[in-house]
Amino acid sequence: MTPSAPIFGFRDSSAEGAIESRFLTVPDPKLAEEHLHTLTQAPHMAGTPEDKATAYYVADKFREAGLETEIVEYKVWFNEPKEISVDITAPAGVKMHGPTREHVDGDPYDDDPRVVLPFSAMSPSGDVEADVVYANYGTPEDFEKLEKLKIDVRGKIVLMRYGQNFRGVKLFIAQQHGAGGVILYSDPFDDGWRRGDKYPDGPWRPDTGVQRGSVGYMFEFPGDPTTPGFPSLPSLAESKRIPPEKSAQMPRIPVTPLSYHDAAPILQHLDGPDSPREWQGSLPFTYHVGPGPVRVRMHLKQDYQYRIIWDVIGRARGSEWPDEWVIAGNHRDAWVYGAVDPNSGTAAMLEAVHGVGELLKSGWRPKRTMIFASWDGEEEGLMGSTEWAEQHESDLEKASAYFNMDVAVSGPRFGASAVPSLKQFVRDVTKVVASPKGGTVYEEWRRLDQPGAPLTLSPAEASADSRRQPAAPTQGELPVGDLGSGSDYSAFQQHLGVPSADIGSSGAYGVYHSVFDNFAWFKKFADPDFLYEQEMARVFGLEVLRMADADVLPYDYEEYGKEIVAYVEMARKKAENKLGKSAPNMSALIAAAQRFQQAGAKILSQQKNPPRNPEGINQALRGAERALLLNQGLPHRPWFRHAIYAPGEYTGYAAVVIPGVNEALDKGDVEAARQQIALLTAALQDAASELERRL
Repeated sequence: MTPSAPIFGFRDSSAEGAIESRFLTVPDPKLAEEHLHTLTQAPHMAGTPEDKATAYYVADKFREAGLETEIVEYKVWFNEPKEISVDITAPAGVKMHGPTREHVDGDPYDDDPRVVLPFSAMSPSGDVEADVVYANYGTPEDFEKLEKLKIDVRGKIVLMRYGQNFRGVKLFIAQQHGAGGVILYSDPFDDGWRRGDKYPDGPWRPDTGVQRGSVGYMFEFPGDPTTPGFPSLPSLAESKRIPPEKSAQMPRIPVTPLSYHDAAPILQHLDGPDSPREWQGSLPFTYHVGPGPVRVRMHLKQDYQYRIIWDVIGRARGSEWPDEWVIAGNHRDAWVYGAVDPNSGTAAMLEAVHGVGELLKSGWRPKRTMIFASWDGEEEGLMGSTEWAEQHESDLEKASAYFNMDVAVSGPRFGASAVPSLKQFVRDVTKVVASPKGGTVYEEWRRLDQPGAPLTLSPAEASADSRRQPAAPTQGELPVGDLGSGSDYSAFQQHLGVPSADIGSSGAYGVYHSVFDNFAWFKKFADPDFLYEQEMARVFGLEVLRMADADVLPYDYEEYGKEIVAYVEMARKKAENKLGKSAPNMSALIAAAQRFQQAGAKILSQQKNPPRNPEGINQALRGAERALLLNQGLPHRPWFRHAIYAPGEYTGYAAVVIPGVNEALDKGDVEAARQQIALLTAALQDAASELERRL
């Protein structure tokens, strides 16, 4: 489709439209299928020979497209499992030995001997035998309910189901309450047969399916746990690293995941009070909270080492502003096969690169340098992207954007999240990409966003892809979510202040982080004809093309300002409701937010009529985002420096807006709230000044 309206940020929209039209004809569903089939032939957990083979495959495709390509190595600390067992030791006669091997009849992939036993990355080794307590989803509110029931979890093994918050946060909260160990499981209520037919008859988690995942507390800092804030290069001496046992990212108590097949005997034989009714899952008996009489022994022996991971970096150097980078990334490593997570994104990225390659072969060159990145080690804790961003911190001061794609396709429902300055940019891109359903991606997105439209996003998928709940959507526009964490944009947006966006398309996805997230499942339930792969390749590639070639950066600080004003107003009401007369004065903060919004509106009018020399206005536009970084970072986690967005301390994936202020208010800490209000006010004043100096 050719753009029917002027493209924001371009002097010559007709020429840019012709380039975009040529690009949009290239991504090929058949080639995307070939990519995905090749990438998912073998389990390829980070650091394995199979993972390295996928790096070379991606590098070859980058080079075929004409990108300057390198494979960058980092040496990072993580574990693989050696011995994992969970046994019921009481009451007598109750049998269980887990974890059971993941298997369903008819799946062609689950018997591969290279499939690693389900385990929790970053869990310590441990041998714990104790009574069991059931704690629902393991939120702070769930543990408060246990306290009201006078249930003491100290020294106990806490059983929690997946959903509502990041698994590492569940462990962190249990650890704070003195638990001796943690077992995680997927309840059929959340992503199993309660949702619909289970695999292989349907897309939902079968009885033996297990969700793997990292339990490192990456919301202190992501990346290698021994190198916070600096790159984990292979040449780095061990003496310059933090000892792993002293890293704030590493948990202190053992944790392992189970299927609901293996968790059921534990839950079924718990005594104690009935669980609160909202804690009841879909196993066919009443859930009790315990403790006991069930006792469980967890025996975990982990193999921790410094292991090499491989990022693949491809560049098309800019013709006018080569030092200004536009980065687009997807991670490549998977817990097992990773057909949806992440290699649906890898296949789509490769077809986007294919389209860019055809433009390069015709003699076209981008104005800014385009960088495509295939990250490694994301599943262990956003390692490849974080280490690369930390290594290139000074280079990224002039970066124009980072575009992320992780779970690109698990179904047909498009969704996006972004820093507010890029929300309209993402919407505009979707208006010129065709949807497999007819019309444009934007039109189909709007149709599915209407009240009463079917919502197929499962709680488990929300954990994998919890980027669909905007805090303050622009009135009358499609909602674009806010960036929390859980994927590779974290280092760019929340540490370095590079404007970032993330896209994906969702569906009935019940096999997250299991052996069943494989090519057979994808071909049957996600995208049989690979048309949504083609759609995502086009949207992803077009984001990069538009940002790389824009004469004036297409940021919308007016929308950004409106959202911040709304965030501040919500915080003011929260403070008044929670603290009454002790609520801190926010008048200066409100004035700063309004000033930022007004400056954004004024500079937007200039952006829509690009000046002859755009360098100065572009510098101001980039500087405004970076002005929102706090030099000292957020309280208790200085790696996270963004004053407007951070992952929640007790949610992990989901974003907390104006986090310093809101988290202080949630704790009822008036003095901390005043300090954070002052810091946020100063940041907004600085950001407004950056914009105003070009007015």
